[in-house]
Amino acid sequence: MRWEPFKDLLSLQDRMNRLFEETLARGSVREEVASGQWSPAVDILETEGDIILKAELPGIDLAAIDIQIRDNVLTLRGERALEDEVKKEHYYRIERSYGSFVRSFTLPSTIDQARVEAQLREGILEVKMPKRDSSPPRSITVEIT
Repeated sequence: MRWEPFKDLLSLQDRMNRLFEETLARGSVREEVASGQWSPAVDILETEGDIILKAELPGIDLAAIDIQIRDNVLTLRGERALEDEVKKEHYYRIERSYGSFVRSFTLPSTIDQARVEAQLREGILEVKMPKRDSSPPRSITVEIT
């Protein structure tokens, strides 16, 4: 019989993959996955008059989102709950993140905190933070004496 090292290597890889799959299948509804901490993806962009934060929050009710600005720090808090109508033991796999999240971002001092607006549309939270009206720089004439 001829020895083929690559065939043995593939066989070993197949066995390792099966071992990992079986281990994960037994623990597919782990508590840390089902009710742990997670972090939504966020984009922050700047336009001429605003700074805009967009966060991916699909499946989260607006009542479960808390937005606060204190000392030039914007804090997003919320929670995505696991659906109660389906029992955990009926799931084969849980890949979406559930549980609470907290994200904080330091804002520039140019933000007009009184005019901040937020809206949730199609699973995207958009926080629009208008900049304060800044007066143009003032020129000062220096006299030479």
